Amino acid sequence: MSDANHVRVILALDQGTHASRALLLDESGRVLSSRWQNLNLYRPCPGHVEQDAGELLNSLRVVMAHALDYATRHGLTIECAGLATQRSTVAAWAKSTGEPLAPALSWLDTRADLGAFAQRGADIQRCTGLRLSPHYGAGKLRWLLEHDARVREAADSGDLALGPLASFLLFNLVEGQPFITDHANAHRTLLMNLETRDWDPRLTSYFDIATQWLPRCAPVRHAFGNLCGGGIGLTACGGDQGAAVLAHGAPGDTIAINAGTGAFVLATTGERIVRRAPLLSGLVASDSTGATYCLEGTVNGAGAAIAHAQEHLGCDAAAWASWKNVAEPPLFLNTVGGLGSPWWRTGRAPKLAVNAAAPPPAIAAAVMESIVFMIQANLELLCAAVATTKQLRITGGLAHDNAFCQRLADISGLPVTRPEETEATARGIAWLAAGGDRGWSAEATRFEPAYDRGLLGRYRRFREAVDEA
Repeated sequence: MSDANHVRVILALDQGTHASRALLLDESGRVLSSRWQNLNLYRPCPGHVEQDAGELLNSLRVVMAHALDYATRHGLTIECAGLATQRSTVAAWAKSTGEPLAPALSWLDTRADLGAFAQRGADIQRCTGLRLSPHYGAGKLRWLLEHDARVREAADSGDLALGPLASFLLFNLVEGQPFITDHANAHRTLLMNLETRDWDPRLTSYFDIATQWLPRCAPVRHAFGNLCGGGIGLTACGGDQGAAVLAHGAPGDTIAINAGTGAFVLATTGERIVRRAPLLSGLVASDSTGATYCLEGTVNGAGAAIAHAQEHLGCDAAAWASWKNVAEPPLFLNTVGGLGSPWWRTGRAPKLAVNAAAPPPAIAAAVMESIVFMIQANLELLCAAVATTKQLRITGGLAHDNAFCQRLADISGLPVTRPEETEATARGIAWLAAGGDRGWSAEATRFEPAYDRGLLGRYRRFREAVDEA
């Protein structure tokens, strides 16, 4: 790339569920270099989903070193860096050394029994904009304090650090070991007040989590310090889904859908906190002057439902390749990972509404349509709350499937755009790190809606079946 000499670039670090990535993007948002490292996910027993916190940290060090080497070899100047992480994943570590004391408990983990907090649920939702759920951080942090001897010992000796995964990574990746986290990740612990954007004493007391164990809250756009070994200023840190919303700059009249292991449907609401049950209220970005808030819908069974079908329903690669040709798919009761919004229920076990002799392509089609249907259930609520919506933008693994995108357009009645560059989280955190005020290139494939009577009928029956479940 001799033509890239002296180009100023942005380093984007994206620590996801299944891989860590480091990308270099130029000032128009074009990806010049990308390196990833796959990660392990452990399920020691039902409801327990863990990752090795040290493995997550080391994977980022490996991909970052590759990015720095690439920049040196190609004459690129890295002007700043951003870090995006899994939201709701938590860590515990020693303040004295930065060493993890326990596995990182994944956002997918539901081990925490929150029954004792049920009477506080309404107050927690008023403060945070989130529902009381074991998916969020507070219950997991409480579980570590109650069940992990090393965590308890560190608490007793004054050496305990607890917080979102982002805070553990910042502590170990940034010079001087800052004990800090960003608003977006702090919010998903159920311990941050959405209005004050700081730890709420009432919330921390509910879960009996001492504030000295928690990192300082800072804006998403903030001078976090220089990355170790590179001297590069880290100027943004945030959650993966919030960053994905900003992958192509300010979203304006667009609802963003990021469909990976789960599917997250977000509409920004500007500087106003908008509360519309059963949707979640949150923020996608903040700086020293304020925050950009959002409404969010959650579908747990997106890529996770595909993995379920591959493991339990006999769907192989050929089935996924031909699902679009199935004229009248059956229905799949998609409770994989539990029902997110607008139901917020565990639901029955995932079930195909046909006999076991259904061919694999028909099963695959049922699973894919169930994801479309659950996204649509959230879109109806979001469009009612944010009346200016004119189009949808989809990123994530499922965005690569043309038939999926087309059915989403057909059922929503809105155009769906799929950016040619689908590294949404990395692009969004890079945009924030660079100042959040420049234009990104936005070449995209567009799917125009068409009337599909059969699809609408299946959606109606799907809603009835899920509501009954």
